[in-house]
Amino acid sequence: MKKIKFNKRIDKNKIKKIIILVVLIILIIFLYNIVKLIIKPTDTFMVENGSIYIEESNVGYIIRDEILIQGENYKNGISQIKSEGEKVAKGDPIFRYYSNNEEKLIQNIAELDEKIQEALEEQNNVFPGDIKLLDKQIEEKIAQMRETNDLNSIKEYKKYVNEYMLKKAKIVGELSPSGSYLKKLINQRSKYEEQLNSGSEYVSATRSGIVSYKIDGLENTLNPSKFDNLSEELLNSFKLKTGQIIGTNNESAKIVNNFNCYIAVVLNSEQAKNANINDSVKLRLANNNDVDATIEYKATQDNNNIIVVFKINKYIEELINYRKISLDIIWSSSSGLKVPNSSILEENELKYVVRNRAGYTDKIMIKVLKQNEKYSIIENYTTEELKNMGYEAKEIYSRKIITIYDEILLNPT
Repeated sequence: MKKIKFNKRIDKNKIKKIIILVVLIILIIFLYNIVKLIIKPTDTFMVENGSIYIEESNVGYIIRDEILIQGENYKNGISQIKSEGEKVAKGDPIFRYYSNNEEKLIQNIAELDEKIQEALEEQNNVFPGDIKLLDKQIEEKIAQMRETNDLNSIKEYKKYVNEYMLKKAKIVGELSPSGSYLKKLINQRSKYEEQLNSGSEYVSATRSGIVSYKIDGLENTLNPSKFDNLSEELLNSFKLKTGQIIGTNNESAKIVNNFNCYIAVVLNSEQAKNANINDSVKLRLANNNDVDATIEYKATQDNNNIIVVFKINKYIEELINYRKISLDIIWSSSSGLKVPNSSILEENELKYVVRNRAGYTDKIMIKVLKQNEKYSIIENYTTEELKNMGYEAKEIYSRKIITIYDEILLNPT
């Protein structure tokens, strides 16, 4: 019995020593890792689902299918009938040129309108049904005038108000015994109005599209029919400022194709050199909106720069304000597991990331699908791919994979 107790005592001592040894080893490892982190800190990154883009920033020149509309009396200045950006059909009146002595005629008509209104207020013997209808129409137009800030709309509503008031005055003048004064005023107003209209030149749309009064003189030069004339030297010669708004013209207008427009860009990237006509890309405009685009034209310059013309069919109205804009060309995009390029190791033409779980690291082989300057989209190799690479079934079965939310090391060694 004593021998047995002695053996048990020996076993307990051994166990204590082993426990102490294990604790010391763990403590040493822990202290080593702490020292290692202090000397060379290890940053980590959590794997996430994301997208990367192959893109470049540049400036582009807007090319539109547009035609200038101008009459003979352009020196008189114009009165807009259609507002900036308004869609019109062929034959619609767009604007008219002011007639000679128009300011004086308008003043005379306005004075007569006041006298007609005063005369109307003094009349009582009228048919209430006709007058009430006109009064209602006048009130509606005045209410619409109060609800808009558009000057052209206000002018249009005011025109209707004057017409309704004139109709009301004519009814009163015909039906009232004392309407001769009103008739005289109305006849005088008609004469002034006839003089005003006879001296005005109305200009109509020669085709359908969007009306614009923003004229910069490049409408015939930067035109889709003249892509072959484009050159880097020509574009630079315009000396345009990026993002500058085109000024409103007071002599003419233009009709712009509202279905598509074009953007010419001078490029020197590998993506531009390898691009082909009809290739699809995305453009990110200054308003941070992405728009689908296709390559309509491509030409190499003497200095090996390339002019690429992109065709788009959105935001046409917004771009009417500009001739030169900043933009990003997104040549391609890819989505999946997104990691920084600095987290990828390369050994023997294979690529790896180092996963960190609770302080334990594993080197995991990955496949890079797409890469830009900062990030890569990666995925794990499939079983079939690993077999084709010569890996045995046991190796494939025991392999580790990378998944979303895994923590990987940046700048691993």
